[in-house]
Amino acid sequence: MSSILINALLSSCHDPDTLFNTLCWPSDLWPETGRVEALTTFIDGIGKLPQSDTSDDGDFSTAKRDIFLRKVESIIWTQCLPLLLKVSNGDMACNGTSVQDGRGEITNAVCWLLSVCINTLCDTAVSGRVARTVLPSFQLPDGETEEELPGEGRLGIDVAIEAMSVILPTLSSNEELTTSILSSAMSCIKTLSDALVSKITVRLIFTLLNCYSEERIASTLQFILEDLCSWHKSDSSNTNSPVVTERTLLCLTALSDYLFPPAKLQLHAPPQSLSYTRPDPRRSLQFWRILQDGLTHKDNVSRKRALYLLKRCVALSEDEAAEFPSSSVSIEDDEIIFRWAPDRSKLLREFWEDYALVMETLEENQIHVVRPVLNRIHTLIQTAANDSQGISLFHPSWLLGVYQRMFHSENKSVMREGVCHLLELQVLRRPAFALAFSQFIVGPFMDVMSESSLFHRTAGQSVGECPELGVKLQVFMVRFFSSLPQENRGPVLLQLVQGLGSQHWCSVPILFLSQALSHLPPCPLLGPDGLHALREVLRSTMITHQVLLRGAAQCFLLNTALSLTDVTSVTLDNVFSLLVHFRADESLCRGTVLWNQLCDWLAESEGSFRPCVRESGDGTSTSTSPERETVRGYVQQQMEAFLRVPASTEQTDSVPDPGEAELLARAILLCVDTEERTQRSSGGEETTGVSSGMESVLRPLLDTLSRLHTNVYLPLRKTDKSLQLLLRLLQLTRSRHTPAAVLQLTRSRHTPAAVLQLTRSRHTPAAVLQLTRSRHTPAAVLQPEKEQEDSVTVSMETLILGVVEPIQEFILRRLSGELQELCDVERAELYLSVLKEVVLMYSVLEWNHSNVQAYFPRLLRYVLRTLEVDQIPSVAGQVSRAVAMASLAMTCEVAALGVFNLQSETMILLVDLCCYFYSPAPPPAPPLSLANFNQTLLKPPTADQSTGVSEQGPLLQDWGRMAAHFIRDQWTCLGYGRRIGPPGPMELPRASGSLQAAIEALSLLPSGLVLPVLDFMASMLPQVALSEEALCVEAVTVSWKLVLGLSSNPHEFWPTLQGFVSMAFHHSLLALTEEQAPVLTAILQQIAVELTDLSQAKTGVFNVLIQHCCHTWLPSDPGSEGQSQSDAMFSSALLHPDILTEACVYGPVFRRDQRLIQEVQVYVEGLGEECAANTTVPSDNRDDQFPRVCVLAFLSRLQPSNQLHERLMEELVLRLLKKDEAISKSKQRYYSNSLQHRVKNRVWQTLLMLLPKLRAEFVGSILGRVFEAGFVSNQASVKYLIEWKMVLILVQYPEHIDRLWACFAVDQEKTKTSICTFLSVLVHLNIIMPKLKEKAVQWRKALDVILQWCFSHNFSVRLYALLALKRVWGLEGARAEEGPDGLGGLATVVKACLHQAEAMQSTGNANKNWSRIQQHFFFGAFHPVRDYSVETIFYTFPSLSEVCEDEWILPWKFEKLVDFSQSASLPLRNPVPDLSQIQPGDWIQQDKGDQDGEERWAEVQKKMTPWRLGIQEQEPELGLVPQQRAARLGKLHSALLVVASLIDKPTNLGGLCRTCEIFGASGLVLGSLHHVRDKHFQALSVSSELWLPLLEVKPVELADFLQLKKREGYCIVGVEQTANSQSLQDYRFPEKTLLLLGNEREGIPANLLQLLDVCVEIPQRGVIRSLNVHVSAALLVWEYTRQYLPPTGVQSD
Repeated sequence: MSSILINALLSSCHDPDTLFNTLCWPSDLWPETGRVEALTTFIDGIGKLPQSDTSDDGDFSTAKRDIFLRKVESIIWTQCLPLLLKVSNGDMACNGTSVQDGRGEITNAVCWLLSVCINTLCDTAVSGRVARTVLPSFQLPDGETEEELPGEGRLGIDVAIEAMSVILPTLSSNEELTTSILSSAMSCIKTLSDALVSKITVRLIFTLLNCYSEERIASTLQFILEDLCSWHKSDSSNTNSPVVTERTLLCLTALSDYLFPPAKLQLHAPPQSLSYTRPDPRRSLQFWRILQDGLTHKDNVSRKRALYLLKRCVALSEDEAAEFPSSSVSIEDDEIIFRWAPDRSKLLREFWEDYALVMETLEENQIHVVRPVLNRIHTLIQTAANDSQGISLFHPSWLLGVYQRMFHSENKSVMREGVCHLLELQVLRRPAFALAFSQFIVGPFMDVMSESSLFHRTAGQSVGECPELGVKLQVFMVRFFSSLPQENRGPVLLQLVQGLGSQHWCSVPILFLSQALSHLPPCPLLGPDGLHALREVLRSTMITHQVLLRGAAQCFLLNTALSLTDVTSVTLDNVFSLLVHFRADESLCRGTVLWNQLCDWLAESEGSFRPCVRESGDGTSTSTSPERETVRGYVQQQMEAFLRVPASTEQTDSVPDPGEAELLARAILLCVDTEERTQRSSGGEETTGVSSGMESVLRPLLDTLSRLHTNVYLPLRKTDKSLQLLLRLLQLTRSRHTPAAVLQLTRSRHTPAAVLQLTRSRHTPAAVLQLTRSRHTPAAVLQPEKEQEDSVTVSMETLILGVVEPIQEFILRRLSGELQELCDVERAELYLSVLKEVVLMYSVLEWNHSNVQAYFPRLLRYVLRTLEVDQIPSVAGQVSRAVAMASLAMTCEVAALGVFNLQSETMILLVDLCCYFYSPAPPPAPPLSLANFNQTLLKPPTADQSTGVSEQGPLLQDWGRMAAHFIRDQWTCLGYGRRIGPPGPMELPRASGSLQAAIEALSLLPSGLVLPVLDFMASMLPQVALSEEALCVEAVTVSWKLVLGLSSNPHEFWPTLQGFVSMAFHHSLLALTEEQAPVLTAILQQIAVELTDLSQAKTGVFNVLIQHCCHTWLPSDPGSEGQSQSDAMFSSALLHPDILTEACVYGPVFRRDQRLIQEVQVYVEGLGEECAANTTVPSDNRDDQFPRVCVLAFLSRLQPSNQLHERLMEELVLRLLKKDEAISKSKQRYYSNSLQHRVKNRVWQTLLMLLPKLRAEFVGSILGRVFEAGFVSNQASVKYLIEWKMVLILVQYPEHIDRLWACFAVDQEKTKTSICTFLSVLVHLNIIMPKLKEKAVQWRKALDVILQWCFSHNFSVRLYALLALKRVWGLEGARAEEGPDGLGGLATVVKACLHQAEAMQSTGNANKNWSRIQQHFFFGAFHPVRDYSVETIFYTFPSLSEVCEDEWILPWKFEKLVDFSQSASLPLRNPVPDLSQIQPGDWIQQDKGDQDGEERWAEVQKKMTPWRLGIQEQEPELGLVPQQRAARLGKLHSALLVVASLIDKPTNLGGLCRTCEIFGASGLVLGSLHHVRDKHFQALSVSSELWLPLLEVKPVELADFLQLKKREGYCIVGVEQTANSQSLQDYRFPEKTLLLLGNEREGIPANLLQLLDVCVEIPQRGVIRSLNVHVSAALLVWEYTRQYLPPTGVQSD
């Protein structure tokens, strides 16, 4: 309102005070925004009136002005500040009156009133008082957040910012106060939300800088820069570092115009300002750290801001054309990250342009977008590497940012591309670059390498090959460490190994990282810290990995230690402390290649190790000797220290930790083996040297063992430790000649029935494999093939046999009543384990067993006597019973291995077990009560009843474990007693009672101890299955639930699953029919289905079932003994063909991570003995192909002459054909390598394999279904198998040739392109013809059939027909043409067709297809009869027909199964290598139906250009502005303002103009109105620019324009994806909205982001995550319009 209007009001109003008072409002009311604005205008107008000494009409007298100024000041304290407090407290209603004005509008109005009042007063004292009143609001009390309502007397932080921003211009002269305000603002930046940080920067800091002089601006900027850099530096190692980086970048970007003024402005600056130099952030090393952190920040806005600042720095450096850093200017620290040289400005500019392009492109997550700019990375690297001057212009850390950005990509392909690019970086050959990259390698690079998906095979790699990334990693590690300076290699390697142990790694990445480290050239790099770091990797990182991969990684890590350890800096203590963590059953097993390498390494390093420092008797540290330590000396000292124990005390100690014995046992064997290998290589007397060496090492142990029985004062701890060492020595030496599976059996407490479930290991002796095939007694386990014992084992066992008697006497004495405390239970386990190992040693050496036979009867008599005595509820009594039962269980386990003679006293005593467990109960109980089943121990009282004093309370904490083992041992005895008891079935009441007790035991025992119960149930279920079916169902159901409950515990799940399958699918239960036991058979069928389903998620579950069934049904050789028994067991297979059918087509489509594990395991297996894990780890047979291999091996042993085998094969064929037909009917078209494709492929592979075993009559009965399958649309691999089967049937049974001709007479509409299948059969007519009668007649039929298809309208059909014609004509054509009958005109037609085919050479693609189909393997190198083999069916054909490599079954998988039977009719290997030498062809024909033709007419969108029509008639209207033209038509406008100044493409602007006009935007802001005249703009806008207000705001003016619109009450909305963006579907647009659109490529510039009030992003589901700017704008404009649409029924135009 102008001063004229104010004068008019004053002249009309005789009392201005009245008008003033009228515009004010009571303090208890909430004024309307208009009233506040009116008062503001009034005060502003009055204040501008001229002042006079007299009171004229239009002037203010001095007196009146003084009164007026006092009232204005009162407005500040009584109106403005109280109202701002109300707004801050959220009090939007007063005295019940609802306030309609928005909070933001009233705040802006009051702050503008406050500004006018302060400017009118022109009193800095008043403004200072107001500022001090507002300033405390910037300091949040402890515990208070910005979202909470402010405390009493304090403004809300957002309100305080607006109020302070209007006060600041009047405070520029008050340096103290403004400094306080600036300090408070910087504090708020570190604590408040991002939105408020932007507001503080724009409203406060900008205001301060705009009011300051150049001197104050320079000092203020210096203060801000130092504060931000010091904040970032102090938090660089903190978890909040990303937040700090984000805030500092926000502030620096907002201040970029002040920090980086253009060089041209500096040249034209006034002279007085040149003396005040603004701070240059480029001189701060921390500033560059902030930028580099920002470039790799997880938030895309922070990355954009960092790149924006980098561009400003480069632009400023180029404009200055001066060297940076200048030699005259000091730089923080010595490291210089950014340089500029004027003489090389072009090179520098190109480098930074490429760098910016790469970083911007990496914002895309699409690999096809990123890959083209990767060559720019090469350019960057070459530019940095080729800098030949003394000082490098490009710091390598900039390149690291590029790689780190790729490593953080959400797209795994981009991540992989970045990793591969770094691994191939040749510039790392330079020591300077290698050193600069070293911390990046051990940091971010190691982090990204933990991603398992990087190690998937690449295209062209086969299963079993080392992944491409694994190969590159090996080469990279060698190149990188070889390039590092010598003094840096050790520290970098130590950091890398420590990184392996600092986080959890998946099995695949750590395997290949370990392998890469093992390929490093030998060099002394690892000291004690390095060995400790390797130990941490073994101890904590790999504890849960898949066993074979974990063992392989251990092997590689040990190889790394052997080649990289600095032996002069480590002690043997360090070495053996590391070796103890390599498990003998996974990697470091005696006799393996790895063990021998370790022995050779110890021999080479002999005398080089640093001496150990040990404590002497007086507690001081002393070195062993001034000389270097030897292995033998170390072992002897360790032996002495091991057996040196304090004197016995009255209190019984617990059993010592076995870890010390483990370490010493390995050290002893390594020492002796090392000396033995040294003597062998030097040609010395091996046996004598080894014997004497072993005796000298073991002498202290042997002396102790020899005194066990006679020296009663020998400390108990010493006896324990000596027996622990003896036990580990026996186990480690026996593991060299005993299969891993047998070792697992003999070491476990499981029942001997587990022998029949032994998994075939890769190196199992033939005798053990024979055991798994036959049904021999378990004693066969202990009679492997004779192997030459190594001298070390022989020497050690000879020495131990000399002290066996005192050992046995001592153990017998201890077990016979001396063990009476709770800790003695664990000690009894040690004694029993030693006794068991001694017995096994006797058995393997085949010595006289008289010693063993003499000791066990004494032990058994004591055991039975202890168990028959009534229980005493005391610790001693219960421990005695537990020890007795454990002793009995161990004896049963040993007896089950066939150690004792059947007529021995031991066996006679064991038979009494049945009498003990099944003895009649006392009179009150029923006569057949099983009183001794599931006996429990009586827990002794924990306190004396009379005194109440606790007795042995702490010792009873392991009572539950002892009680559970007591029950488990009972069932071990029961199972063995059942096997050696009277032959025949048990009495029914006793059998059912026993089974009921077993079910009860399952609920009593921990899940890891139930195997003996399951073994017992396996022997009882067949006896009661018919009479007690409900009880059997309960037993099977409870057991299955127990197995399912263990699915997440692999250590217990697999043994329990094997025990369950052996029990539930016992051959007697499999033989039950539905009539005999309907419920039980249904339950078993349901469990078989559930097992199959479970195997989809848990690899290997179905393998256990099919392996058990196949071994149960495995037929014996014809004419062999026991064939009748074998046939009886085989007959049950006829009742369960569904299991075999499922196995034939089994093969789940695993997730990529599961498939990766399988493929890497195949790769490790392919390493053979080179990787010791293949020798030590038994094969778990959890390969997803194993069920098929197992069932195919089973089928290979079936004999066509056996009627039972014949019935099973025919039933299986019918079921497979039915499965194929079901898939064909349910899904006519299916994708390549889909589950349907794979199942069909497996079906026809099995049918092809069974063909030679089928009867002629049966083949004839199914031939029609085979031909029907040929008419179905099939994938190429299935098509080839069907065609192959047709050819073989016609070769074997040529009488069916007429049925083939009938297939060509089928209606062509049905055949479509599937006729190609039958034409392919005719291509191989040369193989069928020799078997046919009337060859000439059949040849003529073939010719007639083929010719009619040579003229088909389908190109593929014509191509197949021409190929068949060429082959068939080549058989008899010339001879038939010359024959007496001749062919007449038919020969001319044939020749013309063949000539047409050959003439295709000039017809482009037709010629290529004709050449390819002739060269295709199925029509070229392949011979259907000669190449009929398992290898061709299951490996060669899938590999040549584009089937996924998961389906290729390698021939060696069949070879390692002894069950597989080769025959002349079905050889395993292909006799001719022709097929295996060719590559897959690119001619893949699929049967496809005719495609629907395209519609002639599609929907056409008709667009109108309304203004173009009749333009002359509308000429007068063009003189109006767009709003007036639109108003003439009744068009409505919204308050939406769209700003497109940053968009520079006319097409986008034209479409945007059209969208804004359609949805009624209030205006469109362009960067230049010249765009309107562009023809591309007009083509898209279709005259909409004539109806829409257009405004020009150049991009450089945009910041001021946005701040102006903010003051007008607009909410600035940006379309940008940020961490704090709001989803479009949830955001409610304010009515006054300004929509800011970003540039097509760069989006919204970083320096404008802080001006946004809110960022809105569009929800997306796709991959590319990027919309065209016009499309994005259209979505937001429509959403705004939708929210403000008029009610239904109100028309907008």
